[in-house]
Amino acid sequence: MDKFPGNKHHNPHAHSIHQPGKRLMHAVKLKFVWAKVMGHGGRSPNASLNLTSYIDFLLVTVIFLLMSFSASGEMAVDKNVKLPKAENVDDIIDAPMVAVNGNQVLVDGVQAGSTRAIEELGRLQKIDELFNVLRSKRELWKQVQPNKPFPGVCILQVDGAVPALVVKSVFQTAAFAGYPNVSFMVGKIPRTGGASE
Repeated sequence: MDKFPGNKHHNPHAHSIHQPGKRLMHAVKLKFVWAKVMGHGGRSPNASLNLTSYIDFLLVTVIFLLMSFSASGEMAVDKNVKLPKAENVDDIIDAPMVAVNGNQVLVDGVQAGSTRAIEELGRLQKIDELFNVLRSKRELWKQVQPNKPFPGVCILQVDGAVPALVVKSVFQTAAFAGYPNVSFMVGKIPRTGGASE
């Protein structure tokens, strides 16, 4: 059955047992289709795809996306930071993260000052490095989105052991830099099932 049968009438019930082999597209009575099916055409219509490599690629991509996906806006918190707990909380918003850990002040993970001077003086003080970083972030936001009003929101991630004087100084510095709306990052306390009336 190597040759094109042409348009001869063929009785499909003439032979009940057929020779094994490829049968796909053999019933099509077009010469160029027959040539492709028999392998006499130019290149193969079936592209060869290394399935193992493709599955490995998809698996790595899916694992990466699952690891980087955050359904409820959760953010990574340093293991040494003990956040205060609260019952009524909101999801994290997209805003600069000001973290106070020990005597370091970080903005989005980059060091932006120290609290040592505040602790030594024992009074409220503006943190100049923090002020400059937050001010430049505000100016960048205004350049990128000139038609929108600046929200002025930042998130404050503070260890529970940080003195109140340091928290007030960081809060006040953020307000001076144009971020008067400060949200505190807290750990969520699960609500109890029964409600009292």
